[in-house]
Amino acid sequence: MCGRYSLALRPAQIRQMLQDDNMSVDDAPDDDGDGAPRQSYNFAPGYHGIVYRADVPDWGAGPRRRHADASNNATSEEHEEGEAQDETPTTKPVSYKLQSMKWGLIPFWTKRNPDYGSMMKTINCRDDSLAQSGGMWASMKARKRCIVVAQGFYEWLKKDGGREKIPHFVKRKDGKLMCFAGLWDVVQYENDDQKLYTYTIITTDSNKQLSFLHDRMPVILDNGSEDVRIWLDPKRHEWSKELQALLKPFDGELDVYPVSKDVGKVGNNSPTFIIPIDSKENKSNIANFFAKGSNANKNAVKEQPQVEVKKEEGFTTTTETETDTKDTHKTEVGVKREASDELMDQKPPPKKGPATSNKASSPQKGGRQKISATSNGTKSPSKAKQPGTQKITKFFANRS
Repeated sequence: MCGRYSLALRPAQIRQMLQDDNMSVDDAPDDDGDGAPRQSYNFAPGYHGIVYRADVPDWGAGPRRRHADASNNATSEEHEEGEAQDETPTTKPVSYKLQSMKWGLIPFWTKRNPDYGSMMKTINCRDDSLAQSGGMWASMKARKRCIVVAQGFYEWLKKDGGREKIPHFVKRKDGKLMCFAGLWDVVQYENDDQKLYTYTIITTDSNKQLSFLHDRMPVILDNGSEDVRIWLDPKRHEWSKELQALLKPFDGELDVYPVSKDVGKVGNNSPTFIIPIDSKENKSNIANFFAKGSNANKNAVKEQPQVEVKKEEGFTTTTETETDTKDTHKTEVGVKREASDELMDQKPPPKKGPATSNKASSPQKGGRQKISATSNGTKSPSKAKQPGTQKITKFFANRS
């Protein structure tokens, strides 16, 4: 079936794309205004979409005639189109137009506005139902055929016995518009001056590419093909085997991929709905979010300035400097401060019991003592400054 599709293009854009595929468009609705069709990446039943059809009277192709409604009561398609339209001219060249219509076909004999549930029953029409004579589709299939324009359609893959449904988007691999085979009709309710144009999308068996997703798919006619010309030909106002033969699975190449689950809620609308969920272009993909954060951190590390450590009198400071490629001197990472001569010449403190605490004396006022960065708070033993390891051996000799 086809219960949701995408069409987020203006009528002017659609017109140009069809004309590029050798499909003439002699009339089209305005891009804006009350009669403009809806533009949505999440097109749902009840929305006003774009339909491409031959420019024929409201009763359809062929001469005007009486029909029977669903109750087998004779009724006439009375549409005030003027006496000059009682018969379709045979000498006038066929013109085609784009028209805004509501999705969910309502037959012309309907007296009152149906509820939403009734309308949902006619958003699709099965191809095998058209092969049978009679029925509600009898007059539409012979005289009111159309093309429903879309960018692509959605279908849900059921997993875990139907508990999980993963939406997939289906579009043409060549990026062209999709031309669904459809039927249209026009109705005027009792005590209402307005006419309402509606349409349905014809479905058929899925092709091999989509069989994993669903057993039904829309009938897709190739843009600008002979099949489109035959389907819309107003001179063919009787149903035939040739028309029925057009309703078959699409044999062209399609792109099929999972998309955001947000498309499942009617009313949501976003261009990300037609982008693969794992694509780098999909901003809602959480993997892309973290990937961007990681790249930002790497760039921040590269831009950090180098730090040069300078040796000062009694303390160290750091300053930020730019890298000089011509300077071959290695930057000092850190400098260990040495004890002053005054502290080195002092005698070691007397040996005390274990209860005595080793607290460092407070620095004298008026001057700042230079304390080793590795000092444990006690004064160094009195010893002469000697190079190498002689300082350590001298220390243990004094204690002995």
